[in-house]
Formats: sequence, C-alpha cells, structure tokens
Amino acid sequence: KPDKGARPLCCGRTFLSVGAVKQAKEEAERTLAALKPFIVRGVPVVGLEPSCVLTFRDEYPDLLDDPRAAALAAGSLLLDEFLAAEVAAGRARLPLPADLPPRQYLLHGHCHQKALARTAPDLKLLRAAGVEVEALDSGCCGMAGSFGFRRETESASRRIAELSLLPRVRAAQADAFIVADGFSCREQIEG
Repeated sequence: KPDKGARPLCCGRTFLSVGAVKQAKEEAERTLAALKPFIVRGVPVVGLEPSCVLTFRDEYPDLLDDPRAAALAAGSLLLDEFLAAEVAAGRARLPLPADLPPRQYLLHGHCHQKALARTAPDLKLLRAAGVEVEALDSGCCGMAGSFGFRRETESASRRIAELSLLPRVRAAQADAFIVADGFSCREQIEG
C-alpha cells in the first residue's frame, strides 16, 4: 500500500525535458519499485497521459540498466491502445447512447504520441462508438510539457499553437467535441 503522506509518483519526463537526467533516473527507480508487483506478474500498466506511458516505453530502458525497465516498457499501454485491443477482441463495447445529438468530433494527437505511438487506436475507438471523427492535421500544440507554462516561453508556445491547431479549433462548430489525450494539449486548447 502506498504511504498516504508519500510524494506522488512521477514518470520523470519533466526532469528529462530540462536535462535533469539524475533526477529522472531517481523518479524512474521510484516508479519501478512501486510497479514491481505488477511488472513481475506481467500485468499490463495502462496510463492516461501519453508522455508518461511513452517515457516508460522509450526512456526507461535507456535510463536504467534494469530488467524491470525493459519489462515495463514492453507492458505499458496507452488507454486508447488497451481499449482498442479489448474492443477488437470482443471483450468490450463502446456504443454511445442512441439519443446523443450529432456533433463534430475532432482529434488532436499528442506530439509524443504521434512521434512514438500512433493515434489510430483513438480513431478506432471513437468510430467503434459510432462517432464520425476527423483527425486534425494540427502539428504541435506548443506546450511541450512545461514549456508553455513558463513565463519566458509562454508567448512562443501560443505562436506554435496558432500555426495550425488553434485556428482549426476556432473554425470548428460551436458544439464540436475536441478530443486530445495529453494534459498539456488540453490546457493549450482550453486556454
């Protein structure tokens, strides 16, 4: 059981993004220790935030010479990947309520996800639920983790978002539903 007073776990991506490799390794070791019971049993680790899950898959094996890092990398799934596999295997159904009013659905893929995974599972899930969805050719949201939150880089972050993402969001129908997996992407879109 986790200690209620303990500091929450972190994948270490925030440290890696600023070159703090030592701290990122420390976070990776804490995470591996906490997930050890699941890793050794081969239980998939399913995560919501693309940057965190993809840090497990892409960075941990390089950061740590530890077989648990390789096992976690192999056993980590984004939520959309997990659900798409469950739907494809017939173990889950995701229909939307029949009385749901039609609306426009637009998918903005997280940059880390577009670079190291893919957004196809998101599209499959939405379509399996009966939604017509368009994947935006939206480039980067400009947040890049904490980049868009820092005072000295906030304006650059907004300019990046204005290259394609934010104009597409503003051009969407008033009741459009914008689907974005990453926390930072959603913050930029809502901002």
